[in-house]
Amino acid sequence: HRPQTYAWEQSPDSDQLFPIVFYGGDLPGITAKLSYLQDLGVNALYLNPVFTAFSNHKYDVVDYNNVDPHFGGNDALITLRQALTAQKMRYVLDIVPNHCGYWHSWFQAARENLNAPEAEFFTFNSHPDEYASWLGVWSLPKLNYRSRELRHRMYGSKQSVFRRWLRPPFSADGWRIDVANMLGRQGDTQIGEEVAHGIRQAVKETRSDAYLMGENFFDATPQLQGDQWDGIMNYAGLSSPLMYWLAGFEVGAHGLKGKIASPAAWPTDAVIATWQQFLAAIPWQVALQQFNLLDSHDVPRIRSLLHENDALHRLAAIIQFTFPGTPCLYYGDEIGMVDDPILRQRGCMIWDESRWDHDLLDFYKKLIKLRRESPILQSGGFQILAVESDMIAYQREGGNGRMLIIAHRAETPRPASPLFIAHGDIADGTTFVEYFTDRQMVVENGRVHLPDHPQGATLWMQQSTAS
Repeated sequence: HRPQTYAWEQSPDSDQLFPIVFYGGDLPGITAKLSYLQDLGVNALYLNPVFTAFSNHKYDVVDYNNVDPHFGGNDALITLRQALTAQKMRYVLDIVPNHCGYWHSWFQAARENLNAPEAEFFTFNSHPDEYASWLGVWSLPKLNYRSRELRHRMYGSKQSVFRRWLRPPFSADGWRIDVANMLGRQGDTQIGEEVAHGIRQAVKETRSDAYLMGENFFDATPQLQGDQWDGIMNYAGLSSPLMYWLAGFEVGAHGLKGKIASPAAWPTDAVIATWQQFLAAIPWQVALQQFNLLDSHDVPRIRSLLHENDALHRLAAIIQFTFPGTPCLYYGDEIGMVDDPILRQRGCMIWDESRWDHDLLDFYKKLIKLRRESPILQSGGFQILAVESDMIAYQREGGNGRMLIIAHRAETPRPASPLFIAHGDIADGTTFVEYFTDRQMVVENGRVHLPDHPQGATLWMQQSTAS
């Protein structure tokens, strides 16, 4: 398995997954666009892996101690850090501790000599060519955390990978842990909890305010009890049930088509039950730290998944920004980007403003502004108020205020009718104003008289309380 260099006139091999997808994006490019992100209202960045690797996605790391030259090297990350600090912004790095790249010096040393110190970092079934790897992918040998030396290098020592990048001059504000549900788990070896505890201790000792977030498409509640991850990419607790409610059911992580699928959308009761069960299984403070996303580099873009239905896209965004947790916007969603025919959800950001959906961009700016300025959305309580076959209504409340969010998925508008909300401890005479349209409604006899509600979501802010 040696890297190949092709002649300029030679076409890439058709069996290569990423043969022609290097576009030249780098860290100086991000630094140059911080003004756009500031105008949008973004105050933190999550970067996919930046460490040296041979692929474009960099999940096959060959050097945990250096930023890939393709991205500008270590100096480019330092410059980005300085620019972010000047703008009072933060950033989170992506790390792959479950496996490394085939060409990592550790794995090459292990292949060459079974007595090398690094040999215990891996599991060889038949040395040197049969070894444990991530999902059987030969280029991603799995790391074996039974090795104390591996733990020492990854997170145990003061100069370990997890600690080093949190300190100056890089001063990362946290980590996203790739495939966190697989870490420390291999056959009879099930030490994921022990490894997670060690990583958390190392990270919090180095920077007590660092954010530690795991990737997990499934039930991660055992890892969200305050002693492992601060949060997870909240597929299971928010976005997957929401997508099943809006677009049908399909199981398939990493953008791959699932083998279990149904075009029928989930019933509303199922979505509500999933949300509530997830929230009930973790401490409230941890719930407020969940990484709430609609899409990512691993799953289809929200606008493509919803067949470019603008009303449903905005519905999903309103729920994302008003649900307990921290919303994360995937680049380009704010201007209406859809999956690229070749690169799918990993297509390049469109900087040609003539191709932007400017109305959608303004919508996102207003939503981000509200989230950043609202203590209710940042830490307020969450309560389901009403559930109908095609409608969900909930409130966020705290202090002296509250918001009502009403989401209707059907193409046919919900006819005007009263909505009973007295069980939300909302007093008669309370006035609500819709955030985007300035429409008003007043609570009477424990109900609001909701007008015709088209497909989409509305966000009602308490304006006054009955005297």
